[in-house]
Amino acid sequence: MQTIDLLVIVAYLAATAWLGLKLSGRQSGLKDYFIGGRNLPWWAVCLSVVATETSALTVIGIPVMSYLGDISYLQLGLGYILGRIVVAFFMLPRYYDGEMITAYAYLGKRFGQTTQTTAGVTFLFTRLLADGIRVLAAAIPVKIILDGMGIHTNYFTIIVVLAVVTILYTFIGGIKAVVWVDVAQMFLYVAGGMLAIIVITASTGGGWFSEAAEAGKFSMFVFEGNPISANASFVASLLGGAVFAMASHGSDQLVVQRLLACRTKAEAQKAIIVSGVVVFVQFAIFLLVGLALWSYYNQASPDALGLTRDDEIFPLFIIEGLPQGISGLLLAGILAAAMSTLSSSLSALSSSTVNDVYARFKKTPLTDEQGLRVGRWATIGWGLAFIAPATVFQTAEGNIVVLALGVAGITYGGLLGAFIFGIINKRARALDANIAFVAAVGVNAFFFIMEKYVTGEVWVAWQWYPLLGILVTFAVGGLLSLRNPSPASLAQSQRSGQSPENERTS
Repeated sequence: MQTIDLLVIVAYLAATAWLGLKLSGRQSGLKDYFIGGRNLPWWAVCLSVVATETSALTVIGIPVMSYLGDISYLQLGLGYILGRIVVAFFMLPRYYDGEMITAYAYLGKRFGQTTQTTAGVTFLFTRLLADGIRVLAAAIPVKIILDGMGIHTNYFTIIVVLAVVTILYTFIGGIKAVVWVDVAQMFLYVAGGMLAIIVITASTGGGWFSEAAEAGKFSMFVFEGNPISANASFVASLLGGAVFAMASHGSDQLVVQRLLACRTKAEAQKAIIVSGVVVFVQFAIFLLVGLALWSYYNQASPDALGLTRDDEIFPLFIIEGLPQGISGLLLAGILAAAMSTLSSSLSALSSSTVNDVYARFKKTPLTDEQGLRVGRWATIGWGLAFIAPATVFQTAEGNIVVLALGVAGITYGGLLGAFIFGIINKRARALDANIAFVAAVGVNAFFFIMEKYVTGEVWVAWQWYPLLGILVTFAVGGLLSLRNPSPASLAQSQRSGQSPENERTS
């Protein structure tokens, strides 16, 4: 790692901030700042969605899966496509009905302000934890490379620098800056993965492909093991992945915010479905990187390479195997993936803070000027808040991709369950939904904590968390809703002059 590589990285960070500010335009109100005035092209939103969910976890975490195993992670990609199709035709139309700014505004419309606020606060907490892990994922290769250059620093310092640069262009530019920078960053990190494959192929004569094939590492479908507890099971990956995608892309403000920035509902549907195909291809590229590295390092284990984390394999190659300048470019690609997710999270967190929490407790109507001011301060606050979980999770063991997805999955089931529950169960009221939501989150949190901190055994694979949350929501909420008037009696009350809001509170 040479000075030229460091210059490339610094130039990238400066260019990213400049690009975000240059392309953002003037922000005149909440809709401009949070959903780009609903005037962004579908293809840009599509690539932004991909860049947002990718993060540095994909760049450094997915190659490890094929390095140590095979390409069965692609099964999850098939589930993601299936789940996106359901979101496009079942959930998106309801978000576009009523000019909503957040995903949780629908819950407020259906159940009232308490449910909207509960969902919004839960999203804020979960997103803070999950994306704190993503920031750590970006800090891992940066620290390794700086150590290799003789620049000894700690994770905390690196995390702070990443957070500050991202806060800068998100604070001023809003969602427009985030989306357009995402597009540029996606091309950069995908090009970095393909470049790594080309360099390894040139240095090994292309033998890595046949070597991996002979070792059975191109095995994609896994039908063995208990589908409930086996993370690599086809059933868990396809069905669990589909429900996970429904939750992450249909009830997570991080993605829904982008889809609401499209010009029309049809363009939003196109953006989310195509994004599933792009993600599948992206998974394949970085799984191939892992197979190529497996051959390049002569099948050595991470321990044998002197690494303290499995996730350090790809960063090690960046230091040892790439020419000067290219190492810096590839690291910039990893930073691009991390910053695209962090900026997206900041925008989503600030929009949910303003619309789902602050506006609900404010006694007077929220003006555009007030919302814009609070949103920008929330951007700074959440950006600084990311530093804490990113620092704490640096001691966590296991694959960092699975860790982040597991944390997000704890609440995804409750959020998606509350959404579908509100559509299907006409008898349900706000209290039913709130209690069911809390129960769903509690059940998933129990299995996660038992696996990670108590028994060390997988009782329920993380892919099942969203579906489990939906089942708990429907079971608990359905039982509670039996005490409420039937839809027929509710309709009679409305005809007699009683409003739905009064009916909910009576």
